[in-house]
Amino acid sequence: MIKTRRLAAALVGLLATSVMIGPAPALADRETPVEPPKVELVLDVSGSMRATDIDGRSRISVAQQAFNEVVDALPDETELGIRVLGATYPGDDKEQGCQDTQQIVPVGPVDRVQAKAAVATLRPTGYTPVGLALRSAAEDLGTGSTARRIVLITDGEDTCAPPDPCEVARELAAQGTKLIVDTLGLAPDEKVRQQLLCIAAATGGTYTAAQSADELTGRIKQLVDRAQDTHTVTPAVVSGTSVCADAPLLGAGVYSDREKFSEHRWYRVPVYPGQELRASVSVALDRPVNPDHAVLLRAVATDGRELVRGVDAGSGRTDVVSAGLRWSAGEEPEDEPSPTPSTTTEAEATIVCLVVSNAFAPQPGTQTSPGMPVELTVDMVASSPAPAAPDLGRGVVLLILLTVTGLLAGLASGVLTRWWVATWREK
Repeated sequence: MIKTRRLAAALVGLLATSVMIGPAPALADRETPVEPPKVELVLDVSGSMRATDIDGRSRISVAQQAFNEVVDALPDETELGIRVLGATYPGDDKEQGCQDTQQIVPVGPVDRVQAKAAVATLRPTGYTPVGLALRSAAEDLGTGSTARRIVLITDGEDTCAPPDPCEVARELAAQGTKLIVDTLGLAPDEKVRQQLLCIAAATGGTYTAAQSADELTGRIKQLVDRAQDTHTVTPAVVSGTSVCADAPLLGAGVYSDREKFSEHRWYRVPVYPGQELRASVSVALDRPVNPDHAVLLRAVATDGRELVRGVDAGSGRTDVVSAGLRWSAGEEPEDEPSPTPSTTTEAEATIVCLVVSNAFAPQPGTQTSPGMPVELTVDMVASSPAPAAPDLGRGVVLLILLTVTGLLAGLASGVLTRWWVATWREK
């Protein structure tokens, strides 16, 4: 009976909330079952990996040693896969060579002996189909509720485009899944660096140039370990609008969207009395833009009044630009300190419009569609108003207080001066 009454009360509260603020806010999925971290290492085994310019050793031997050490140090809960490209076809038929990518260790709990044996037999052979290997690696990792990571190790530019690896990375990012591609470059080549930077930036990953065996091993270990840090629920995909009235209603959580150049995207958030809205936005620059840039996040009332804003601006190359803000709906009475009133109370939420704007300009020839990746974080905490200043009074009371203080200060100053003069004359 008690359970029935509680359920009825909860349903009444939900209905009341819907009447006051409209449809229920979208929420990031926080109840998704936990999955193990998943990582796939993608290794370039093309002919150029025979070069002996890393500590006097061939690039492939350095990569094999790094793989062995990473496999030995791999956390038991991490699921690892290994894919290679350019490892089997030695001929000159480019069409056939550009299909040369295989998964030699499936994603799953690692059999260390099997993994090391598979890597030890690799010999530099063919072409460099990076784009195809990335697309295949994403399929290897599959879909799920948690972040997945690809670590790409290569010494050369893709020799098989299309598909262009940078476009593949943008394609994977546009699918709305939490897939991060980190890139490691083994050759000091500017074209290779630019390509690997583009792949990493498109998916929120990192680029590193590895010029020694220790650097390569240490960085791969770090990225594999980081897979556990990014082992989070995938942000909920939302679509902002051009006006507040039609904007999606959001609750606390993490959301992903896409925003075009110089666009304004609107979202709505209900904030109850005693709550403080904290919001932040990050825009990833997954394509070349002009040096001057800015991101603006504003909280706006439904009547158009700006409540507060956060902005980040700069000049020069950057991968991610972020801004944040905080705003309180108002202080609660002192005898009601709860920051989160239940849905059964009569407290009415204030609808706050969040507006994400950007000041980016594409470089000539840069594609403008799809929009740039946007990650919006919304949180609610107890409001924290600034402490009040001491109350000295107002009007006549304040004037009298200042007058008396001035007289006392003047009297004290006169007495001290007369004492000092009298003492000085005696000397």
